[in-house]
Amino acid sequence: MAFFYKTRSLIALSVALLFLVGSIVAVGGLYRTQSQDRDRARQTAATQLALAQFLSLLQDAETGQRGYLLTGSEAYLQPFTEATNELNVAMESLGSTVSVTTAQAQAFGQLQSLTKQKLDELRRTIALKQQGRDADALAIVAGNHGKDLMDLSRVIIRQLQDGQAALLRSTDQVVDRDRLLTEIGIAVALLLAVLLSSFVLIDANRQYTAISAANSELKTAHARVLDEARRRELAEEHLRQSQKMEAIGQLTGGLAHDFNNMLAVIIGSLNLSRTRLSRGDTNVDRFVDGALEAASRAANLTHRLLAFSRQQPLAPSVIDVNRFVTGMSELIRGTLGGEVRVETVLAGGLWLTHADSTQLENAILNLAVNARDAMPEGGRLTIETANASLDDAYAARHADVPAGQYVMIAVTDTGQGMLPEVAAKAFDPYFTTKGVGKGTGLGLGQVMGFVKQSAGHIKIYSEPGNGTAVKIYLPRYFGAEADIETLPLTPVEAPNFAKARVLVVEDEDRMRIFLEEAFRELGFDVVSAPNGLAGLKLLDVYPDVALLFTDVVMPEMNGRKLADEALRRRPSLRVIFTTGFSRNAVIHNGVLDKDVNFLAKPFTLEQLTAKVREVMRSA
Repeated sequence: MAFFYKTRSLIALSVALLFLVGSIVAVGGLYRTQSQDRDRARQTAATQLALAQFLSLLQDAETGQRGYLLTGSEAYLQPFTEATNELNVAMESLGSTVSVTTAQAQAFGQLQSLTKQKLDELRRTIALKQQGRDADALAIVAGNHGKDLMDLSRVIIRQLQDGQAALLRSTDQVVDRDRLLTEIGIAVALLLAVLLSSFVLIDANRQYTAISAANSELKTAHARVLDEARRRELAEEHLRQSQKMEAIGQLTGGLAHDFNNMLAVIIGSLNLSRTRLSRGDTNVDRFVDGALEAASRAANLTHRLLAFSRQQPLAPSVIDVNRFVTGMSELIRGTLGGEVRVETVLAGGLWLTHADSTQLENAILNLAVNARDAMPEGGRLTIETANASLDDAYAARHADVPAGQYVMIAVTDTGQGMLPEVAAKAFDPYFTTKGVGKGTGLGLGQVMGFVKQSAGHIKIYSEPGNGTAVKIYLPRYFGAEADIETLPLTPVEAPNFAKARVLVVEDEDRMRIFLEEAFRELGFDVVSAPNGLAGLKLLDVYPDVALLFTDVVMPEMNGRKLADEALRRRPSLRVIFTTGFSRNAVIHNGVLDKDVNFLAKPFTLEQLTAKVREVMRSA
């Protein structure tokens, strides 16, 4: 019996020892697992913080770039350089910690690519600024490609942080499960060894406290990161607004100067005319001529501004550029004078293009006159055409130029040429190298506005002492070759407007009075109305109305709706639209609606006469 108890005691002791050892081993295993989970939680929290710091470094780099572009101070390049260096280190460090899943790895790969693109864009704009090509650098910034890269980078970093947060939640769940198992093991071990159970319980509680503290630190760090991100976004917005206001200030300053000069001439000439007429002196022709000339210059300035801002109404047509250049060669020779020899080099098999022929003629003439001014002693002007294909590599170097096929028109002179810093500013508003009174500084800006509005590209190549070449690229037209536009070679006799009736609809009283008198000068019988509804009533009263001349922007019924209803009642009616507003019911995306006869305000009596002749001739 003693042997039995002894044996049972030994067996019980052995079982107890085995259970104790097993409990200790189990608790030890759970302890190691919990320690690993805690390390993973810390690593996850550190990764989230590193992602936030990575975004902050990328924003630091962009802030340095924007500051340098805005001020030109080299001091802004130091934070840019430091940020880019730290970004490379941060990218390598993140690569070993963030890519724990396939999705995370893919997202991190996208972040690497976006970061490279963003840094390349920042370096490119800084290089352009250092080369003095401010306009090209600001054009890249204004293109919002960099902003899109930053926005997409924020989205991917947020995805990575969300993935890390999900991993942290998963780790927390594992920690909670392990803690439960640990407590069970501790409870079992407590039956065999109170001290050992107490030690394990205290240690488990310590680990839980450490994890809670880590979670609290992570939440605090996350809040700090969000506050910093909001602060930086606000600073970026202020910087962009400052850049816009600087450009607007430069433009409005030049405008105020030019318009004040023109208004001074107009007001002064009219005052002198009135004073002399009041005392019976009719010798006021030169004052009237001066006022008309200043008003014409003011009107031309508004047209140039619309062209520069890409808001002028265009009437594109299919153009054979070779025939077009040939048709205006004599006009160019007559404009430039005998001291400049004009040559044309026309490519065989030239593609067609689709653009506004009038604006293309103005652009070529503008470039030709600029070339003449660069050759005060005379020289050679060459107009060349060619087919051109701009590849992806060229498009990558010029952010606003899509790759594709273009018709190239080059205007090259043998003049003085330009320094690189001058060529870089050639398209800036109110920048000119000509003497006082010889240039407005809007000519090349007008050409660029037309080309850009036509989805084209313009490039200057110049070297001091070796002349300048300006190349215009207009998109290739792939449609039919019908209705190719050419310049009119001979004038057409004006038809007789006697006994024809015109209906003038204009809501501005003084403008309506002017139009009434102008049409009477052309021989028309005139009826007029201040709005569209009144105009329709007059149309019913006068069945012999042959022409409707209407403003586009009017209250209640605009000119387009008036014309549609008038044509429904009188299908043979001729219609001319007029307005000074570039965005309206007959102009969409800067292009006139098809088959619309349009005369932009302000206009002269001669321009009105030419437009009426054109429209009535087609009747």
